[in-house]
Amino acid sequence: MLRQSLVPVGQPLAIKCSVEKSLKSGDYNITWYKVGNQTAVPRDKLSRIHHQKNLIWFLPAMLEDSGDYECVISCRNLTSYRNMSTKVTVFERIDGLCLNEKFAVEEVIFTSSSAKVVCPHLDYFRNEKNIQPVHWYKDCQMLEGKRFAFSNRDLIISNVTVHDQGNYTCETTYTYNGKQYNISRDISLIVEVSPPKKPPEISYPRNNSIEVELGSQVTVDCNTTGADGYEVFWTGNGVSIDVFFMSRIFASPYKEETSYDGRPMHSVKLIISEVNSEDYEQPFVCQASNPFGQVASYIILKRRVPGIQRWLTGGIVSSLILTFTTLIIYKIFKIDLVLWYRNSVCTFASKEDGKIYDAYVLPTRSSGGRSFSRLETFVHRILPDVLEQQCGYNLFILGRDDLPGEAVVSVADETLKQSRRLMIILGSEISSCCLLEDTSEQQLAMYNALIRDGIQVILIEMDEIQDYTSMPESIKYIKQKHGAIQWKGDFSEKSCSANTRFWKNVRYQMPSRKKVSYSEVYLLPLTLNNSAAKER
Repeated sequence: MLRQSLVPVGQPLAIKCSVEKSLKSGDYNITWYKVGNQTAVPRDKLSRIHHQKNLIWFLPAMLEDSGDYECVISCRNLTSYRNMSTKVTVFERIDGLCLNEKFAVEEVIFTSSSAKVVCPHLDYFRNEKNIQPVHWYKDCQMLEGKRFAFSNRDLIISNVTVHDQGNYTCETTYTYNGKQYNISRDISLIVEVSPPKKPPEISYPRNNSIEVELGSQVTVDCNTTGADGYEVFWTGNGVSIDVFFMSRIFASPYKEETSYDGRPMHSVKLIISEVNSEDYEQPFVCQASNPFGQVASYIILKRRVPGIQRWLTGGIVSSLILTFTTLIIYKIFKIDLVLWYRNSVCTFASKEDGKIYDAYVLPTRSSGGRSFSRLETFVHRILPDVLEQQCGYNLFILGRDDLPGEAVVSVADETLKQSRRLMIILGSEISSCCLLEDTSEQQLAMYNALIRDGIQVILIEMDEIQDYTSMPESIKYIKQKHGAIQWKGDFSEKSCSANTRFWKNVRYQMPSRKKVSYSEVYLLPLTLNNSAAKER
């Protein structure tokens, strides 16, 4: 009979030689030996290793004491004897660590209301003269709380859970011949789940029904917890359904797992390879049992009837998805769709409104410098190149199309009446004194746009204008109502393409216009100006 005894170096150890209870104390003799040494362990109590009654004492144990020890029990008649062997391992604790997992004694407890953890090899150091408290630690932290109680050398844990698993250490002291020794033992505690003692449970089926089509194949799982595997089965018409794959209706072998509370989980499939009419409205029952009870639950097959509500719900959902998708696409591609529609449809259905110009271009007066140069380039070169030459619009640009010596107010008034849009160009460095100065033609333009004719205004910023506080109220109103289009181009060939985002936004706010040839666009402003001059 081999036993294992673990002890840290420098700590005491006592090992008992077990004797049958039938033997009386005077009928036998005990002798301790270290295996390989023919000399018996001395009985001198002052010796570090000595034999006392049926115990061998190490006070304290040293590294060289590691090895196998044997106690020989001989009877008085000298005709029979027995021996017990024990393996003593003396180890060193690692510096800086409160325990050594490698030499921990393994103990197993189960989840329950309470469980006991024993401090090993401590029985013989706690007598009437040496009753010192035992301190318990888990992972080097002292145990505290109502769940932990201490009884003699044992630790009592209430409401044990898997979280109580870990490394424990018990510590106390022992005094012998006036010398005090520290005693500590390490325990590797394993917590195993103890299945509750209660009847099994069926999570599915739940006495419910399912719709199936005639002739289809059906598979239904019976999921149980806490049942014995061979006690989970399906019945139909009161007859057990066999695991026989050649039948039309059969059950599959069960699968086994373990639940969180340690109970076995089984799944048995009911398989109907082809549903017949007699299978409808018939309960198929799953039954499960264990020593603590039996449960059953059924499933009923019903004919699948197409429901108007299902089709109606599907149609409504599909319509909503389609509408939502259409709105998103329109929001993203609205400008492109409108421009495409104008080019493909409105070209053949344009209406005559008696107007001559598509837009009256009114540039603001800049304070000079680089901003003035950019404004002039944009108004007199870029704007005509894109809107007139590429898109076929007819523009009246103040400062380009008015003739020298003309009455500015009368020309502006007449031209605005003949224009479909008013395009205001704001420079990026406009000062409050220069912005839309109190000139007659500019006052007239704003009056026509906001009050008299209600002409639509297109507001273009040469660059983003952060502060509108110094702007006239009319400009603020237009900005708030219609917004502004920002030009961030660099006057390159790419920026001057009518298909860029900026020019698409401008074309979107411009009226519909049939695209004309380059020669028509070039000659049209001259013809209109000459006609106006002759009339005057």
